Amino acid sequence: MSDELKYSIEKFRNAVKRLEEGVDESQDQLDHDGVIQRFEFTFELCWKTLRLFLINEGIIIKSPRDALVEGFRFGLIKDEKIFLDMLEDRNQTSHIYNEDISEQIYNRISTQYIQPLKKISDKIKKSTAR
Repeated sequence: MSDELKYSIEKFRNAVKRLEEGVDESQDQLDHDGVIQRFEFTFELCWKTLRLFLINEGIIIKSPRDALVEGFRFGLIKDEKIFLDMLEDRNQTSHIYNEDISEQIYNRISTQYIQPLKKISDKIKKSTAR
């Protein structure tokens, strides 16, 4: 395993923990906005770590969507749709701000996204330990 991949895995795992802490401690709209910001960088680390892992396995990745689709084919992602939904939400939060959409995305982060992010983090870590 390359040092770059090892470093990326640790950054991603730490970001997932911080995202979960943010959700657990969130109390108001300002906190929700902070959670959404943490989600954005956690998702970026997710697909970029996945990309590095897959490149290490000889699979060429050109975009976040490619990384997610190939991660599903490789067996690292169980539910491809949830990760594609994350990609769509990350794209929305990066380009527009609408309070209603923001709250919907926060709710998906807190109820649907954290566990799959933790699982892929664990799977990548275990797959590189071989």
